[in-house]
Amino acid sequence: IVRTGLLSVARKNGKTGLCAALALAHLLGPEQEPRGQIVVGATDRDQSGLIFDELCAFIRGTPAFDAECNIQRHAKVIEHLPSGSTFRALSSDAKKAHGLSPSVVILDELAQWGHGAGRALYDALTTAQGARAEPLVIIIGTQSADDLHLMSELVDYAIAVRGGSIDDATFSGHVYAIPTDVDVFAEANWPLANPAIGDFRSLDDMRMLAERAQRMPTLEAAFRNLFCNQRIDAEERWLPGAEWDACRADDIDIDALAGQRCVGGLDLGSVRDLTAFALFFPESGVLLVWTWCPADHLRVRASSDRVPYDVWAERGYIEPTPGRATDKRRVALRLADICARYTPEAIAFDRWQMTELERILAEEGITLPTMRSWGQGYQTMSPAMKAFEERVLNRQLRHTGNPLLTWAISNVAVERDAAGNLKPSKERSRERIDPAVAAIMAVGLAATDPRPEPFELPESLVLAI
Repeated sequence: IVRTGLLSVARKNGKTGLCAALALAHLLGPEQEPRGQIVVGATDRDQSGLIFDELCAFIRGTPAFDAECNIQRHAKVIEHLPSGSTFRALSSDAKKAHGLSPSVVILDELAQWGHGAGRALYDALTTAQGARAEPLVIIIGTQSADDLHLMSELVDYAIAVRGGSIDDATFSGHVYAIPTDVDVFAEANWPLANPAIGDFRSLDDMRMLAERAQRMPTLEAAFRNLFCNQRIDAEERWLPGAEWDACRADDIDIDALAGQRCVGGLDLGSVRDLTAFALFFPESGVLLVWTWCPADHLRVRASSDRVPYDVWAERGYIEPTPGRATDKRRVALRLADICARYTPEAIAFDRWQMTELERILAEEGITLPTMRSWGQGYQTMSPAMKAFEERVLNRQLRHTGNPLLTWAISNVAVERDAAGNLKPSKERSRERIDPAVAAIMAVGLAATDPRPEPFELPESLVLAI
């Protein structure tokens, strides 16, 4: 029996009306159960109000339904008097969800909920159904642009279930999206993400939106995400996600890297921020990154930065240090272990916060490889970023798919000067970029000291000699 249903379609395909119709079917229609609780969750009060108003219109439009229901507009609650069932419209306040025992949970536009309060509401609603014999969760919405968002995880799960790679009879998912390798401006492809075209979805409106997106490139990403249901960020960033993803290699043997030539990059965060260390192996193109964060701030960071720091820590992508501030002594000891294993030739570092680490290294008697001070201005960062770009675009960089590094790379916004030089902008970047900065410095350092290729005389010249 299906316990979770997911429908992902582009905007303006009747999702609000569908949510209300499903709520009606479970409140007083054929899916009704005695004393059921139907709860609709939305990103904010206005959106939940739209669903409530649509449901009220259905009820008011049918005298038999209207006679059986008590509508409480201020509280956004509807009671079905004969069965004792209730409908509630909730916004992103998770506290209101506690104490409920919903038989049906309908989640509208989950992609817009965020990772903090939105995730708390999702967890509160979907974990409150344990007393129900046949609980049901229905998720309806457009795709998120963020690979790490819960909606993206659910969409990927739905695709895997429908494709047969995951066997889960309790999950039914339908994703309507235009593939990224298909022309989104060809009208014949629009129904792939807009099943209502030809019915109530305006074809003229889609034509107008497509024409604007073609004339104004800044609108294309939003058109692809919202109206083609593609997982594309509406805000342009440094490296396209598809290019970075294409460099992922699942066959990297980390143990086999010991002994290969490598160089490092070290970005020390403030007491509460991320600290990151990267190693780049130029011959094989492999990039590895280690990250540290104060253990006491993992959950706070997960809420404020809206990413799963706690989950990443459990999976080894973050090494938490005890306390509320990054323990630089713990970082120094780990750096010594990593460098002993891989023996980098040199490490590029940002002078920020370096004085304390140098003191700790001296106290512990730790000698790191040659340390190269690496400025964060255009002069040093522009060549490093261009070397990094060239490696990625030519598929000469290989990474393990570390989700923290992928997130940091996706966050990087750049500043450019009049000469076209560029550098990462921590002010303009929407989230943390420390692991990306460490990686850029490592690749940049490798580019400044390339190992010459061995020279061999042509065979004809050898014979002549």
